[in-house]
Amino acid sequence: MAKFIYLYRGSIPELTAEQGVEREAAFAAWMEKLGPALVDIGSPFGQSASVLDGGTEGTAGELSGYSIVEAVDLAQAKAFTEGLPFLSGHDDQHAVEIFELLSME
Repeated sequence: MAKFIYLYRGSIPELTAEQGVEREAAFAAWMEKLGPALVDIGSPFGQSASVLDGGTEGTAGELSGYSIVEAVDLAQAKAFTEGLPFLSGHDDQHAVEIFELLSME
């Protein structure tokens, strides 16, 4: 099995208390569906910065968090995004970028 990182791109919307409870329930359902394939639930990102190779400061991207899953291949890792609440807006303002994590050995 390979590991893949999901990088969440897009802003995290302000939610009412009721919307927050609904979103938490939707994430819990998605996590339960993935089961042991979800090896690191991840975390939302806070403050950010970007340092360019010349040592100057750049503009950090619009990444808002990450998760790590185990999958047979990239196709399965993509399939795991089905039902992911982060992608429920249907407004093309949010995306999940998926990268295989390669071994350093």
